[in-house]
Amino acid sequence: MTASTTIQKSNSVFNQKVLGSRRLSNYFWATVVLLGAGGFLLAGLSSYFQKNLLLVTDPTQLVFVPQGLVMGIYGVAGLLLATYLWLAIVWDLGGGYNEFNRDAGQVKIFRWGFPGKNRRIEIDCSTEDVQSVRVEIKEGLNPRRALYLRVKGRRDIPLTRVGQPLSLEELETQGAKLAKFLEVPLEGL
Repeated sequence: MTASTTIQKSNSVFNQKVLGSRRLSNYFWATVVLLGAGGFLLAGLSSYFQKNLLLVTDPTQLVFVPQGLVMGIYGVAGLLLATYLWLAIVWDLGGGYNEFNRDAGQVKIFRWGFPGKNRRIEIDCSTEDVQSVRVEIKEGLNPRRALYLRVKGRRDIPLTRVGQPLSLEELETQGAKLAKFLEVPLEGL
């Protein structure tokens, strides 16, 4: 699955779908955290009630204070983290699309946020205000490869997903296509 798939409806509308938190890696980690936290919580409860609640080991031999209590606290903390991860997946945080319409002269950036008053994050501007498409490449321990839209009177608007960086080839291809479509320069390469 790619970071963002480009869909072109016509010669005048350019759409990019942006993948949010519904990534395979997020499903994997949410499941691992949920299973691990459940195991810790069951081990802590088994220690307290002196009844084996696990299939693979017998935690009834643990002394409740401090071992069983600490395992139970780890389990509760892990369940809270797993709940957050699953809710982020359900809400598709960061998912959305970028739409560039030459006929209407409009740019629309849409992302899903946390539920509440500002669940829908929308940025609208004119295509005439777009100055350039900027590529940011930062290597090292925390690599960052992203596309930004440089707009008059605004901060740079991120166009790519957060998380796993795009490959250099994909980043360059997306940036070049968008810059050509908008007829603006591509900066940062």
